[in-house]
Order: sequence, then structure tokens, then C-alpha cells
Amino acid sequence: MTTAPAQIPTSFGHELRACLRCRLVKTYDQFRESGCENCPFFKMEEDHERVVDCTTPNFNGIISVMDPSRSWAARWLRIGKFVPGVYTLAVSEALPEEMQAICEDERVQYIPPKRL
Repeated sequence: MTTAPAQIPTSFGHELRACLRCRLVKTYDQFRESGCENCPFFKMEEDHERVVDCTTPNFNGIISVMDPSRSWAARWLRIGKFVPGVYTLAVSEALPEEMQAICEDERVQYIPPKRL
């Protein structure tokens, strides 16, 4: 089974953002244009306000994962079932309650950050 990879960030400056649910890292423009490959139910590409609601520029560390299902680091970070791409090690913000409700409606797991 081959999974199409997520977009790789086109730059590594201050415009990088991480998805608050899956921790995928892309630029603001990439989230605005194609949304999040792991969280299509947020429909960020249709509602640009959701990019701000569902992503954060505040995160720690970056890891690139080519084969999440075989990577011990991906399993340890709980991203083993996500698409190949660039991920952050940790975000410090929680997903807004409205977006958490969407996760619940879609029956997808959301694990809030340990420290807020």
C-alpha cells in the first residue's frame, strides 16, 4: 500500500505552521491551497479562516517521515498511520472546541497536547 505523501514545505522560515491535530508541517500558503492531507474534514482549502484555527506557528522540532508505518520514530510520535511528510515533535496549543467537535463527528482521534 503506497500513500501519497504530503506537500513538503517550500521554505523553512517564519511562515511554517503545524496542524494542531496531526502535527503535519507546511507553509500557511500550502495549507490554504490544499488543506491538510491527514485532516481533510477540516476543509482548510475551502475556508481560509480554518487555516488559522487548525494550525499554529508555535511548535517544537521537525521530523521528516518517509515510511510512517515502518518508522519507530513515527510510531513513538503516534503518526505511524499518517501520510509521509514533515511533522513537528510537539505543539503547545489545543485545537479549538469547534474543531474538536468536528473530529468527534468524523470519529477521528484528537489527542490534546500534554502541557498548555
